[in-house]
Amino acid sequence: MRLHLSAALGAAIFACVTPAWAQAPTPSEIVAIYPDLAALYRDLHQNPELGFQEKQTSAKLAALLRPLGYEVTTGVGGTGIVAILKNGAGTTVMLRTELDALPVEEKTASPFASRATAKNDAGQTVPVMHACGHDLHMSAWAGTARWMAEHRERWRGTLMLVGQPAEEGGRGAAALLKDGLFQRFPKPDFAIGFHDDDTMPSGVVGYHAGIFRATSTTINLTLFGRGGHGAMPHSTIDPVVLAARVVLSLQTIVSRESNPVEPVVITVGSIHGGTQANVIPDEVTLELSVRAFTEDVRQRLLAAIARVAKAEAQGAGAPREPRMEVRGGTTNPVYNDPALIERLSIALRKTMGADRVMEMPAKMTSEDFSAYGLAGVPSALLHIGAVAPEKLAQAKRTGVPGPAPHSPEWLPDLETTLKAAVLAETSALLDLLSGK
Repeated sequence: MRLHLSAALGAAIFACVTPAWAQAPTPSEIVAIYPDLAALYRDLHQNPELGFQEKQTSAKLAALLRPLGYEVTTGVGGTGIVAILKNGAGTTVMLRTELDALPVEEKTASPFASRATAKNDAGQTVPVMHACGHDLHMSAWAGTARWMAEHRERWRGTLMLVGQPAEEGGRGAAALLKDGLFQRFPKPDFAIGFHDDDTMPSGVVGYHAGIFRATSTTINLTLFGRGGHGAMPHSTIDPVVLAARVVLSLQTIVSRESNPVEPVVITVGSIHGGTQANVIPDEVTLELSVRAFTEDVRQRLLAAIARVAKAEAQGAGAPREPRMEVRGGTTNPVYNDPALIERLSIALRKTMGADRVMEMPAKMTSEDFSAYGLAGVPSALLHIGAVAPEKLAQAKRTGVPGPAPHSPEWLPDLETTLKAAVLAETSALLDLLSGK
């Protein structure tokens, strides 16, 4: 059982006046470094790398940090980076960014669109794109690193910058921790991260105390049939039809077996089976993404999926029961420490204005940032809006949602979002490194 401070108690503990020397960046200071950050963003966007392949990305970021005085270690957890800047006695604060991109073909029509390809873990050549905004996160992280190094007179303590590989597969944080992240380097007093968001106007920071992101489990579900000629389906047991039945039946787990006020998601993201139109295959594989906020609900969903698939296979006369495999590890829910969230929300409102910092609902997306909190570090993952206000207004008016992370059309509203992200990150760090 984990014990957590209440938000009210946390606010009371942290309700101190920030020292005058812990001043956030001025607009002119951010404007001065923005051209370099925008150039870095375009470079990272055009040259994305998949998880655990981020060698060039890691090298670029390391090369930026070393001249600033950071002690930089590369190759942590495979392709990760840890950069330490000691600046007197005080707390140790970790700021994490993700390094990896997604196997997505970009369709933004941007002049700096990615045309990169790479081989995935299965050896297949796939397109690669920063479809989740990690290029934006890295650029803000680099800008924050630069500003903090150039303004050491405004803070005290140890800044720990972590570039994490393979967030998209949910394996990167675990790899860092297994490689001694909190043994080889100082274990931080706090860990924070920022993520771009499609539901808020660009430059607006969103926060949520408690459970914020969902648990995520990826499943391979293989259905077996009896193959044959496409012109003689009566002599076969068609696993394609069986797969179609399973896909539809799985949705009733959400609509008819789950409490309507209890968020759950079962998504069938891919179906693989068959080679051509006139051949009925002997098996089809479905890839599922399962989301929930608690372990007991997750276990109930997995049991229901197995039960539904087995029943549909039996009804179709399948020669074998389905094979259900959990692929990779399960990403735990992100838990935002309430006291830390309270402290950061107060600090960010002072710097950015009350209208630019808002409480937001929990999301069904997942993040392995959860691993740092489970390792005993009070943690907070915040979001920053990345969509131009007029585009959000248009989506609301028409009822047609705009692009979101993981879409081939996702492209953040760069200047406003990137400048605000640097301001938000530095403001958060300054508050935590203010000696309070």
